[in-house]
Amino acid sequence: MADVKKMATREGYGRGLVALGAAHEDVVVLDADLAGSTKTGMFAKAYPDRHFNCGIAEADMMCVAAGFAANGFVPFASSFAMFAAGRAFEQIRNSIGYPHLNVKIGATHGGLSVGEDGASHQCCEDFALMRSIPGMVVICPADGVEAEAATKAAYEYQGPVYLRMGRLAVPVFHEDGFKFKIGKGEIMREGTDIAIIANGLMTYEAIKAGEALEAMGIHARIVNMSTIKPLDEELVLKCAKECGKIITCEEHSIIGGLGEAVCSYLAETCPVPVKRIGVNDKFGCSGTAAEVLKAYGLSAEHIVEVTKVFLNR
Repeated sequence: MADVKKMATREGYGRGLVALGAAHEDVVVLDADLAGSTKTGMFAKAYPDRHFNCGIAEADMMCVAAGFAANGFVPFASSFAMFAAGRAFEQIRNSIGYPHLNVKIGATHGGLSVGEDGASHQCCEDFALMRSIPGMVVICPADGVEAEAATKAAYEYQGPVYLRMGRLAVPVFHEDGFKFKIGKGEIMREGTDIAIIANGLMTYEAIKAGEALEAMGIHARIVNMSTIKPLDEELVLKCAKECGKIITCEEHSIIGGLGEAVCSYLAETCPVPVKRIGVNDKFGCSGTAAEVLKAYGLSAEHIVEVTKVFLNR
């Protein structure tokens, strides 16, 4: 698998913005002095008159985005996830969520894979924060192609959207031209022994785990659940009924994210055993992305071990 093409989801986000800028004159992009890192600099180069650097002032940026939306534009406001979701939570809640304005938040550098930047920048709480805002759509694409497609889908959706992208280049497994549907999961591999539901960079790890489990005679269904809210409840229910046990995998705290969304839904509809793989109520630590992800059990190998134990419980 060493020759698999890799692309950071933030790169796909940048490409999506450029494509939207060419097709729609109402698209504007705001950034908090991080355009080179968030990849909105690609849009700034193509459409400088529609790119606005708001400086290191994320709270102000969200209010500016709200103003643009109130005047008929479709703003994409970008910063690192820690600052977009964390520092600007009040403004997102009160100025974007409460009036249900058509603002898209492009948050990059989410999760532990920020690596060397350490715990202060490794945001593993953003799904929980954004899910709690009424009417907010929450998306975490699994590869660069899906990130580009999700960015275009966010434009087409009327209302606030939170898009979470990563810093790390990850394997691309979607084909060019992939169409993203908000609120719809995607079965990557069929199986009935257990269902593994993942998003973000954990989807590819789940796919690799599925291949390894197959060699052991365990047929795992692998699902890419990029939309955390609204959750694809129909697919989750189908997995619960047909597989009997579910594992969720995410580069986020097990509190408030994909795992909790799946558990909350199934507890009221079809209670089955669920095991959550994610960050276990801890802060991150500094190291290379690969080192940190391995240390926190966010790997195909860990998914395989957890699956074997869980099936024998």
